[in-house]
Formats: sequence, structure tokens, C-alpha cells
Amino acid sequence: MKIVFVGGGTGGHFYPLIAVAEALRSIAAERRILEPRMFYIAPEPFDEEALFANNIAFIKSPAGKIRRYASAKNVTGLFSTLIGTFRSLFILFRIYPDVVFSKGGYASVPTVIAAHLLGIPVIIHESDAKFGRANMVAAKDAYKIAVAFPNIASSLPEKLQKKVIVTGIPIRSALASASFEGAKQLLGLEPALPTLFIIGGSLGSQRINNIVLDILPDLVAYANVIHQTGKDNFHDVDLASSTILHGNSHASRYHAFAYLGSEPMRQAATAADLIVSRAGSTALTEISLWKKPAILIPIPEEVSHDQRTNAYAYAHTGGATVLEEANLTPHVLASEISRILMNPILGNEMAEKGGTFAKPDAARLIAKELITIGLSHEPAA
Repeated sequence: MKIVFVGGGTGGHFYPLIAVAEALRSIAAERRILEPRMFYIAPEPFDEEALFANNIAFIKSPAGKIRRYASAKNVTGLFSTLIGTFRSLFILFRIYPDVVFSKGGYASVPTVIAAHLLGIPVIIHESDAKFGRANMVAAKDAYKIAVAFPNIASSLPEKLQKKVIVTGIPIRSALASASFEGAKQLLGLEPALPTLFIIGGSLGSQRINNIVLDILPDLVAYANVIHQTGKDNFHDVDLASSTILHGNSHASRYHAFAYLGSEPMRQAATAADLIVSRAGSTALTEISLWKKPAILIPIPEEVSHDQRTNAYAYAHTGGATVLEEANLTPHVLASEISRILMNPILGNEMAEKGGTFAKPDAARLIAKELITIGLSHEPAA
């Protein structure tokens, strides 16, 4: 059995593929069938360690990003997509997988087109409350359309709605729960204080970082602060925070990290009493599974078409409040953090309500669909 994964460019596209790969390996072991041969086709590997750990072979193939605004880069993007489609045709013809699983995004387009041309079944997955452009195009010929938000099916033509399966969002097993004994001690946190965990997405957020720096002395006065800054922002944030907290008796309560891998992330989530986050669908699912109250700051719609919709869909459960970036000020963020963090009863209520959002078995549901297709191609015994 051979399975090809496509999608990437961000952690929200890539890591659900890893979660499904983990589930495939687990199910294969349970059923005592051969573990599928898995391949990842993309312009870049994104996380080589995760691919290696799950026996996924990386195959490089170009793809071009088409922007939502007029740009000369759209011409080169279209050219890269065309080259990538021919390259993917060759790759898929050589591998001839049983099924392709696509998480969408521009990196998926060439391989999905090639799979359709070769008659290879494609299962797509849409994590957000709105279909992305790549998945909307791919849906027409998809074998199955997996979605996280049930209401999204109504945006599809009626004949395509029959292909929809509501799976939720696949999350890696290492991040599926916020349970890590001694997390506060391992992270060097003061155990008697509440803990704030700030996540700006896998690449960080300069806007959120700057506002956090503005209110940092107020935050460390009463709380531990864990701050994932993003790799590109870490140096500037580290330098600025050292200056801001110089001479502050509570400076040791601030802990900045460029990026958190799965185990440090789980430690931070375990320790957290409140999470401030962007509103990517994968992040929302993790927060839900961790059962933590949240303040969501979605990327503006002119930059990302989905995060605002995601944020309000999650907030509808009662598990989070939403602060839109256009209205975000240091005072507003500081007040909302204090309101929730200093009221444990409110925080616990939000955590329980938000916990209803995620589907813990999402990765297995998708993996079972992929295995069903793969086994249907196996010769009869």
C-alpha cells in the first residue's frame, strides 16, 4: 500500500499530515497488516525530523503561490505550478500510489492535478471554517472531502456534499493532551503563580510580540509568562525584553522561546492557565484538547481568509474570547488577560466549554479511509 501526502508551507498544513501518518502506522500494527509506504511531495520538507520519525520519504517538487492581489509574482507562481504539475505526473506515475491525501494550500495543487489526470483517488481535508482556494478547486474531483467544521459543507454544490465526512482536525499524538508531570518545575516556573502561554503561530507574530513587550512588566507582576516568539523574531524580542525587565525583581518569570517542539509545547500547555493565540484551526484544536481557556487574536481577513471565521466559531462554544487585531491595544490585551487569569472559576468554565470543540479521533478517521482505499487495490488472496 502506498500513500502520498501533499500540503504544506505552514505548520497548520503540515502537522496534520504527520498526525495521520502516526494513525496509519498505529492501525497497521493493530490489524497486523504491512505498514503503508508513505511519501511527502512538496517544494520543501518543512520538518525533516518529523518525516524521518514516521518513515515518510520526501520528494521535492515545485509549486507556485498565487496571491490574492495583483503581483508580478503571480506569473512566476503560475509557471512554478505548471512545472510542478509535470514533475508530479512523473513522480506519481513512477510511484503509482493507492491514494493521495491533501491538506490543501498552494503546495498541494500540482500533485492533486497530476493525481486526477492519472485517475488516482484523492482525499482532501479542510481544517478551516471556509474552504481555501486549493481545496475548493480540488473538491470537484475528490474521492472524499474531510472537514473540521460541519457547516462548511453547505458552501459546496449539492452533488459534492455527499462526499463530505466530518472528521475534525488531526493532531499529533504527542500534543493530544496537556498532561506532563512536573511541567512547572521543568520550565522553571513559580508554582504558586498562574501561567500565561502566548503562541503567535508556528512562525510567530511580530504584532502580538510587540504588544506583549509593552505590557510585560504588568504581566510578570502576577504571573509566569511563556512566550513563543517565532524563530525570526526571537533575537529582537529577547533583546527588548532584557532591556524592559532590567532591574525588575520579577524578570525571571518571563520565558521566551523561538519555537517549541512537541514535548516542550506539551509542557507549556500543561502549565498554562490561559493561552493567547492566533486562530489557526490546528491551534484551536490543540487548545480544545488541552482544555484551556483562550484569548484569540485572528490574523486580519485581508491577510488570511479563514482565521477570523475560525475564531468566532470557536468562541461560540464559550471557550475563548476574540480580540481583533484592528482593535488590539496593550491596555485591551492586558485587561482581558487579567480578567480571565485572575478568575479561576471563569477560566475553568471556559476550558470545559472549549473542550467540546475538538474530535480526538480525527487522525484515525482519516487514516481508516485511506487504508480502506489502499486495501481495495490489493489483489485478492
